[in-house]
Amino acid sequence: MTAGNMDWAAGKSVLVTGGTQGIGKAVAEQFLAQGATVTITGTRIHLGCYEDPPAGVAYIQADLTWPEARADVAAHFDHLDVLINNAGRGSPREYEQEEFEHVIDTNLNAVMDLSVRLHPYLKATRGSIVNVGSLASFLALKETPAYTASKAGLLGLTRALGDKWAPDGVRVNLVAPGFIATRMTEGARTNPEREKKLMRAIPMLRWGDPAEVANAILFLASPAASYITGQSLAIDGGLMLR
Repeated sequence: MTAGNMDWAAGKSVLVTGGTQGIGKAVAEQFLAQGATVTITGTRIHLGCYEDPPAGVAYIQADLTWPEARADVAAHFDHLDVLINNAGRGSPREYEQEEFEHVIDTNLNAVMDLSVRLHPYLKATRGSIVNVGSLASFLALKETPAYTASKAGLLGLTRALGDKWAPDGVRVNLVAPGFIATRMTEGARTNPEREKKLMRAIPMLRWGDPAEVANAILFLASPAASYITGQSLAIDGGLMLR
């Protein structure tokens, strides 16, 4: 299902965290194409500090690692229909405790904090939350223990909030992207040997496109998924089949 054959989002208020590039940008652009009012967050001072950011969005500078930043983001809203918790980070130094905690704060604690802060508005609109997990929600990435722990925790959090808030009419689901062609995967995509090894693990033999993840997010946020909550959807070209 693509954004082109859905018009349910027209006039809706949508927040996409980490919406300046990659998957977040694709999600923001698809909601905009449907006529939604879209707000995104990013860590840089101005939206213009990013290369080719989405056009037509409202922008909030926020490093969601920090509780004060999350409170500031939530304070911008008095109405919200859809929350996409996409912002995340990893680090090559996750075996250092301070860095481990920073990744957990960004990828997991921020999602809980922001979701709870915005829950009253989502309850009022019978809205939806879609969390952006990872194949690390299911598989161990030994070099990134914090990223793995945070994304596995996000899967559990999605289930818990989906159960807790179902009576409020607030649905909570998760997408788990595999290898997607974004800035974060550029190193692998420009290394022929590494790319060849990765492609052997993917039955569809190609990288995913951010728009393909965005399509799934829009579906889960839409009335077409009105009886789905607490669920996870892997978007991985079949990688988890192996």
